[in-house]
Formats: sequence, structure tokens, C-alpha cells
Amino acid sequence: MVWFCLFPFNQVIPLIISSLLQALFDPLFWVVVLLVAVQYRRMAAIRESFFGLPAPGVWREIFTATGHGLLGGLAGSFLMVFIGVTLSGSGLVYLWPVAIALMLINARFLCFAYAGGILALSKIFFGFPDVNITQVLALVATLHMVESLLILIGGHLGAVPAYYRGARERVVGGFALQRFWPIPIVALAVVGRAAAPQGVHMPDWWPLLKPAVAHTENLIYSLIPVVAGLGYGDLAVSHRPEQKSRFSALFLGIYSLTLLLLAVAGRDSRPVTLLAALFSPLGHELVIYIGKKMEFIGRPIFVPDPRGLRVLDVLPGSPAWQAGMRSGDLLTAVNGWPVNTREGMETALAAIPWQVEVEYLSGAREIRRCETVRNLRWGQPFGLLPVPAGDEEASLDLSTAGPLGRWWGRFWRRFRR
Repeated sequence: MVWFCLFPFNQVIPLIISSLLQALFDPLFWVVVLLVAVQYRRMAAIRESFFGLPAPGVWREIFTATGHGLLGGLAGSFLMVFIGVTLSGSGLVYLWPVAIALMLINARFLCFAYAGGILALSKIFFGFPDVNITQVLALVATLHMVESLLILIGGHLGAVPAYYRGARERVVGGFALQRFWPIPIVALAVVGRAAAPQGVHMPDWWPLLKPAVAHTENLIYSLIPVVAGLGYGDLAVSHRPEQKSRFSALFLGIYSLTLLLLAVAGRDSRPVTLLAALFSPLGHELVIYIGKKMEFIGRPIFVPDPRGLRVLDVLPGSPAWQAGMRSGDLLTAVNGWPVNTREGMETALAAIPWQVEVEYLSGAREIRRCETVRNLRWGQPFGLLPVPAGDEEASLDLSTAGPLGRWWGRFWRRFRR
């Protein structure tokens, strides 16, 4: 824990880094890393169910997520200290219980955007709990800014192939985007008052501290490392995973910046404060709605093509991967046999099992390529997952309803009968 009293910002930077490093020795941080590892193991199992092969190790995913989490925590720490978000007024002790309670209704409500909005509205109309609305909403905005940065950097990594039920109940191919990051982050906390000489004033780069703490002269602050976890869930049907993650990062970044500006503008205006409190959950819902809508009203990418067999995903290290095939390519022939169905591909592969010659159109520019992979092991899978034919029975359920949400759904269906 680092203590300081209104130092210039260039002197605060080393203190932030020092406090952030302390979080790495917190056992809670490694507990969060373990929970993240469990999530990535679950995603690997889903990939295994699609390819029918043992899931590869997930250590690379865990290391990548932890590294990105450290980067996001560093950026978030600078941002939280710079704008003056303090644990003293952020209502963190209330945010977690409310968020967990909302999760029982729907898993995606396990987000401070909804809990923060509810706390702010409760404070406005009922005077409870004792939180600073500006600080609560600024904390929500800051964490979502960090999340948007992480989505931009690696939201597309480890995308899991999936089948979705789209328009007219036709099954289309796509990807489930799931990322989780352990986040060590540094926040301010007011710990006392110093017997400092006269003339110590609030720094200009702490715009949020003045409404959060009365009589701000000579205050002593502590930089407290806090461990958290962030998660991102989305889907890509009409866009490739890397394109969709960029869109998601953009929309979430706009939401975060707008919420922060409303929170600051609402310090001296009750109507703007009310607008900010409403925007916290409703704006987040709008981001989710736009993200899903743009996928299902757009033209799906991973659907059958009469010219050949469209590739949904390729298993790294497999013969298909060695031949240079990647997601979105169009396989036209295997061992000289034209193919446009999964069954046709499997028949062609069985004809000459010790080598595979593939002809395919590569990338968005559809460059024609012909590659040969020799000396295959007996029974070695080709490692290519084609797009669905469209009439499959199985598809990924997009529902995220929690226990209470499922109970209400069953009750409502019975009530309507």
C-alpha cells in the first residue's frame, strides 16, 4: 500500500506501478487466474466436441489472457487515478452483491453497468445507499474502458466455432467469442488528513475528487491494489471474429466515454445525474442489442456455397492447417475429386489416406491454391470443420437466463396457456 498527499502526476506514476506489482503477490490474483483457466478449459472442451479430437493445452491461452490483463490493469490504474475514482465513494461494497443478485436473473447482468445504474437510481429516489453517484458511474465507465481496450487487443483470440439458428430457423455457422482476463488494478482511497502547510490544493487532473470528498485540503490518499476479473462474450456470424471484436471495442468505448462525461456533467445537475444513472444499464443494453442485431440482419459468411465446401474452422497443426487452409476458405477439390459436402470430402480423403492434395480458394480475394500434404499417419483426421448444411438439429443456445430467469420463463409459459 502506497501513501501520498497530492503529489504531481509525474510523481504518482512510479507509485501506481509499485502498487500494481504488489497485486501480483496477492493470493486472490492467482485465484482469479485459476478461475480464468477453468473458463478456457471449458472453451477447449467445446472445440473438442466440434472436432472430435482431444483438446490441446490451454496454457498459451492462459498466459496470453494474463499478459493482456496486466496491460489492461496498468492502463485502468492510470485512468482511475487520473480522473480521481476513489474506493471511498464508489460503492464497491454494494456493487458486488447487487451484481450477483442480478446474475440470478440473467448471467449477462453480472456487470457493474446494471448494478451501478440501480445503485445510482436508488440513491436519487430513496437516498440509499450512501454512495457518491459520480464515483459509482465513473468506476463503471473506467472498467468498461479497460474492457474495450482488451477486446480490441484480443477479443477475437480463441474464437470457438459454433452453429447458430438464424433467420427462418436455418442453421448458420459462426463463432462464439469468449475471453476472460484477470485484472490487477490500482484505485485511490482517502485514509486521513495531513498536518500539511497551508496552500495545498486539489490537483487539476483529479476532476472527480472534489464532489466525492468534502474539505479536500491536505488529504492523504492511499493507492490500493484491487484484483478483479473481466469477461467478454459475443458472437460472429456476418463478420469474421477479428472484425466483430473491433466493432465491439468501438461500441463499448463510445458507451464508456459517454457514461463518464455524463457522470462528470451530473455533479451539479440532478437531471443529468438521472440521465447518467439511466444510461448506465440502458446504454449497455443498447450496445449488446446493436452487436447481435448487426450479426443476424447481415449476410452470414459461413453458409454453404455451390462452388465447393466452405470452411468454418481449421484445427491448428492438422493436415488442413499444414496445407494453408484457414477459416473462410472454399475447398473445391480433394485428391482430384470435386467436393461440396462433408460426405464428399470424407469419401475423397478415404481414397488415398496417406496423402492429401487440396484445391481451394484462399482468403477474401479467393486466390486459387493447390497444396499437397504427404506421409499422413493412419487414421489421422484432416482437421477441417465445414459450415453447416442448414438443416442440422443441434445449434448453440444463445439464452443466458439465470435460475430466477428460467423459473419466471416457465411460470409465464404456464400462465399463458
